[in-house]
Amino acid sequence: MFRKILIANRGEIACRVMRTARTLGYRTVAVYSDADAGAPHVGLADEAVHIGPPPAAGSYLNIAALLAAAGKTGANAVHPGYGFLSENADFAHACVEAGLVFIGPPAAAIAAMGDKADAKRRMIAAGVPTIPGYLGEDQSDEELTAAAQKLGYPLLVKAVAGGGGRGMRLAQASADLPEALAAARREAQAAFGDATLMLERLIAHGRHIEIQVFADAHGNAVHLGERDCTTQRRRQKVIEEAPSPIVTPVMRETMGRDAVAAALAVGYRGAGTVEFIVDQELRHYFLEMNTRLQVEHPVTEMLTGLDLVEWQLRVAAGEPLPARQDEIVWRGHAIEARLYAEDPYSPGAGFVPQAGPVLHFRPEAALRDGVRIDAGIAEGGSVTPFYDPLLAKVIAHGSDRTDAIRRLMAALEDAPLLGLATNGRFLRDLLDHERFRSATLHTTLLDEWAASGAAILQRPQPNDGDWQLAAAIFAGATGWRAKSVAGFDLTLMCGAETRRTRVGADSPCVPGTPLRGQVTAIDGRIDDNGRLRYTMDGVTRHAIAHREGDLLHLARDAAVFVFREASPFPATETRHDPLTARAAVAGTVTRLEVGAGDTVSAGQTLAVIEAMKMEMRVTANAAGIVAAVRVLLGQQVEAGAILVELSIEEMPCLPTTKPS
Repeated sequence: MFRKILIANRGEIACRVMRTARTLGYRTVAVYSDADAGAPHVGLADEAVHIGPPPAAGSYLNIAALLAAAGKTGANAVHPGYGFLSENADFAHACVEAGLVFIGPPAAAIAAMGDKADAKRRMIAAGVPTIPGYLGEDQSDEELTAAAQKLGYPLLVKAVAGGGGRGMRLAQASADLPEALAAARREAQAAFGDATLMLERLIAHGRHIEIQVFADAHGNAVHLGERDCTTQRRRQKVIEEAPSPIVTPVMRETMGRDAVAAALAVGYRGAGTVEFIVDQELRHYFLEMNTRLQVEHPVTEMLTGLDLVEWQLRVAAGEPLPARQDEIVWRGHAIEARLYAEDPYSPGAGFVPQAGPVLHFRPEAALRDGVRIDAGIAEGGSVTPFYDPLLAKVIAHGSDRTDAIRRLMAALEDAPLLGLATNGRFLRDLLDHERFRSATLHTTLLDEWAASGAAILQRPQPNDGDWQLAAAIFAGATGWRAKSVAGFDLTLMCGAETRRTRVGADSPCVPGTPLRGQVTAIDGRIDDNGRLRYTMDGVTRHAIAHREGDLLHLARDAAVFVFREASPFPATETRHDPLTARAAVAGTVTRLEVGAGDTVSAGQTLAVIEAMKMEMRVTANAAGIVAAVRVLLGQQVEAGAILVELSIEEMPCLPTTKPS
């Protein structure tokens, strides 16, 4: 029996677990790092304990600190959430040794499925279909290269201790293998403390289908249907839905049976997810088992009407499963979109992680029947570079897939986040894309779009109405109190564009600036959802706008545009310096490839920055000699920080000839 639960996690999953725990009468304990002192999960808990500095290694991955927090508060159970230590067998064992109930599977089951190679061997023994690959103990580059040649390309290099896309690299051809092996080892060692690798033949243009399973301590095991997680970028899920638009009833029964067999093969207990890849002939193959609650579990909850965290708590308390297989019913369609702190439109390197303040975020504005938002951040907080870029999950349920898509698109439009770049508009456009609506995506399509510069990844631009509204707001900048807007000349900038216009009902557009419509009135009252009323062309509308300093953040159709008034003073020289290599994002220096005095060529990797579970290469913009390396390995750096300085390599003087 347990009464108080420590949630060994942060963000939206910590909040999610606390809500159900409170409903069931349990007390909750939050843990937090220095970076999360003001985070929503801290305020939501009954008690909270500080456990260390921002880097996860010193806080959320610190087993001793977590156990000490449980002892200090009298917590007698631990819920690991997902990520961090949720699939760490040593942590599960340490909890039990400390007399705590671990709300998850036994340590032995975690260990069995945590080693991807061993898990695959167990699945072969259990009769579950698997992908051809290499599972050997010989980890030399020579042996892995020989195995790759036998398997054929393309193939995946995977960390045996991996999960969530970490420690995984794609090798399209033999020339890609050395770098894929090195990068996968490096990332696996940093994330899991284990650099052991395996190889798998790539299922080209496959779909990623997973089955939610549950087992109890009484020998019962069920599956709760499938989730389609095909919509991914860089092996990270973006949109998940249930049921899958390509899974037939016969497939569901077969995959469900295989998933339950996988769970029983390792003596499983609690919530788990068995992941499959489905090829173009609709044959399924075991990928891995995630021995925890999944990020995308809300789509299953909305489809079945069940609370999976409640099931976890009841199973951990020794109760049998709340339902038999024949009692589980699926109704309608549910889709989840992951709101990430990332810029999908960054030139040359889309989906770059972002950090910064959250100036406006009102998820309650999007709530309606069939819509749910699980968020781990709040207005007034800040997104740091230390953790996963997932900010919130927006989930919609409808009578069918079309209904769910429409509701989810509206929710994304009604609850934009202002202050830093997110993928909100990209998600809305992706849901409306013909390839998503027709269910013809595959797991690498988004990466192919990014590489080819597809239209969906072109940065949205403000329209004439946005410019007019921005100008009207700047004209009445003293709190937006004016009911009417007098004539006003204004020059504004948004991105790389500058426009000069005149605001006011009786003021024509400035010649050369074709703007349709004029803002004739602004109501200074902002409603509870942060919306501003304005009138344009005789129509009263609402906009979400936020002034912060000299910047105006304006949201429309899930896109956010940032305007500022052009300065009358000459602009500071901002020309790109090809001899200075800077960090594109805030993060940790995980590799330094050069030292002072080294000669480098244009495009050569100088350093690698890790931010929010992503590695970002910093390359030389020109050929030259390394004049100085300004950072140390393992150092935390801010966005824009100088990492490496180059000097132009001196060229030998060439003799000159005089004209004859």
